[in-house]
Amino acid sequence: MTRCLSRTRAGIAVASAAAVLIAAAPALGAEDSALEGVDLVTPEERQEFDLSAYTVTDPTAGYFDVDARRAWLQQQDSALINQEIEKLKFGSSCRSLKDQPVLSDRFALPGFYPQPDSWRLAAEPFFKFEDAVSKLAGRYVVTGERYYADCIADFLGRWAEEEGFMHFEYKPITPQAWFAVESSLFAAGFSYSIVREAIRETRPEAARKVEDWLKAASKRHSGFHTIALSCCNNHFYRRGLHATVIGIATDDDDLLRFGVSAIYSALREMNPDGSLPREMLRGSRRMHYQNYAALYLVFIAELLERQGYPIYDMTVDGRSLHRIIDYTLDALDDPEAYAREAGEDQDLWFMDDPQYFAWMEVYGARFPSDRVDRIVRNHRPIYNRSAGGFVTLYFYRPSASEQETEIATLADRSFRLRDDYCAKHPQWRDKRDTAWRVECEARLHELQEGKDADLGVPDPKLIDKGG
Repeated sequence: MTRCLSRTRAGIAVASAAAVLIAAAPALGAEDSALEGVDLVTPEERQEFDLSAYTVTDPTAGYFDVDARRAWLQQQDSALINQEIEKLKFGSSCRSLKDQPVLSDRFALPGFYPQPDSWRLAAEPFFKFEDAVSKLAGRYVVTGERYYADCIADFLGRWAEEEGFMHFEYKPITPQAWFAVESSLFAAGFSYSIVREAIRETRPEAARKVEDWLKAASKRHSGFHTIALSCCNNHFYRRGLHATVIGIATDDDDLLRFGVSAIYSALREMNPDGSLPREMLRGSRRMHYQNYAALYLVFIAELLERQGYPIYDMTVDGRSLHRIIDYTLDALDDPEAYAREAGEDQDLWFMDDPQYFAWMEVYGARFPSDRVDRIVRNHRPIYNRSAGGFVTLYFYRPSASEQETEIATLADRSFRLRDDYCAKHPQWRDKRDTAWRVECEARLHELQEGKDADLGVPDPKLIDKGG
């Protein structure tokens, strides 16, 4: 059933917010045509959305059915899926996680674009947290062993006791710590949702402690307000994602509705072609940020669908999430054509990073599509440490024909570097030099076979000798 919401029914005041955004972010170009004629939604207008019909209907329903998926994993015969299972069967001891420091003191991070190396170093504790909870959840899905559920309970319980992620620096000019907490919170929310029932069954006090902390951290984080672009763009959708998954797991309607408001805002603002105007302000990165926004919107939608709300088919002023997805797929399907249409070369580094395609496993499982599969197949298996974890393992169901090609595909990848040297080298990442990449990968083949390729590039010491 399609839920059509006019501005009157939704209680949305009709007023343009373009002036607010332009005043808040003049550096992004007030003259940018992406804002022409767009009725942008201010944070104040979001408060007027009538979302009272949305409540948590089933706190036990995370973003996929854990028991059903485990049952399927035990009887399937996919080389790709079995490779993922084998990687997860033998994990590190939970004791090793106790040495990971809790981010409880007030902390700040440098900016991602102005100081990428410093940012990566400062962000490492967040990555370790996200990897820890996501991998523990994956091991629980594969093995069904309570050990991993208990480990998540103990690990998150310690962060609850020490008020992890509750104290961070936030200033409009230095928001990076605020941004970093976003992904760590939904990593925790996704992982907890997978083990929630197992913990509640035998350790209700531990579950209560973790849930109280998750709820408090999510509300504190989403309660910060800014007039900068991040008030309402993909970062708002990220905040909406942790609010949604944590709201469901903790049975909190207010957090759930915050997530729903992200979907409503995106649909109200989207251009007729499906582009998101705030992401179109990003110049050479507009394609990346359109995809980035789609990632979080799809996960929110999937969580809400699991609560019984037909979000994918919902329309706001005749606009649906499917149109945003179609625009994004058009761009990913032909990046060169997209760049010509945009009138600006696009930074396509993200096209070689599988984590940015996690949403396609979720969307493709619900809406099978040759186009989605064509784009995502070369990125499998997909793991996103914060948004969904092992999404290929959780959502992908290969057809018989796909299984026939999996072994050949895996074998073809076996020569590649662990860090995918050719794909991440500036000659490909920045210049998209196809001839260079073909030569690079051919020489990697030679090195793997023990031949003297006399390369210079890539460094033979970087070759993965393990496979």
